[in-house]
Amino acid sequence: MSDDLLDELLDVALEAAGRAGTLLRDGRPADLGVAATKSSPVDVVTEMDLASEKLILELINARRPTDGYLGEEGADHPGTSGVRWVVDPLDGTVNYLYGLPSWGVSVAAELDGEAVVGVVAVPARGELFHAVLGRGAYLDGAPIRCRPAPPWGQALVGTGFNYVQSARVRQAEVLLALMPEVRDIRRAGAAAVDLCDVAAGRLDAFYERGLQPWDRAAGALIAAEAGAHTGGPEGMTCTAPPGTYEHLLTRLQALNA
Repeated sequence: MSDDLLDELLDVALEAAGRAGTLLRDGRPADLGVAATKSSPVDVVTEMDLASEKLILELINARRPTDGYLGEEGADHPGTSGVRWVVDPLDGTVNYLYGLPSWGVSVAAELDGEAVVGVVAVPARGELFHAVLGRGAYLDGAPIRCRPAPPWGQALVGTGFNYVQSARVRQAEVLLALMPEVRDIRRAGAAAVDLCDVAAGRLDAFYERGLQPWDRAAGALIAAEAGAHTGGPEGMTCTAPPGTYEHLLTRLQALNA
């Protein structure tokens, strides 16, 4: 893994996320509607999700044609270079559909299965997060670090919910048990953005069950490079600074989350 390769991958990721974010911010039609649904009738895809993924895929193919690619809206090919791009072209689609600001573009590059570059653009907030493995995490070019671990009762915890009704019911039960224990719970609706908010010290922790690789690839690297621990049992993503992470994991396991 050479510095030149990492620099090249970062340049591609920054350009892809930046251009897609501009397209989504400036090109959103006034009459934006649902183009399709995925896991349930409330798990939506808009025409702008598809336009963003097309832009990103074409850019990567032009710059690095032998790389692999995995995207939320269906693009999936292995490539031959050892590099795979893992992309959510519009994370927080429902927020975007409703005109809420918590949505972003998530672009990660994996080398032999390990995330080495992550970029998350949050255009409605005018923010651009990035990280390279071993080089730290950055917001608009300035270094960021997660918060030190607070006492559990003072932790501000982010989470998200599945679109499948049966899963949402179970997630609500876990939330009901956790809420009296902590400072408060936040549900912003875009996992990649939530992970970056842990990195920037805006949340003390984040957890969600059922995230896909494109939801977490870039944000988890950014959080880890900002000093957070990221992991969890199969199917669960947990991110928090050391101390808070272990407590969160213990509680989620005890609740069979």
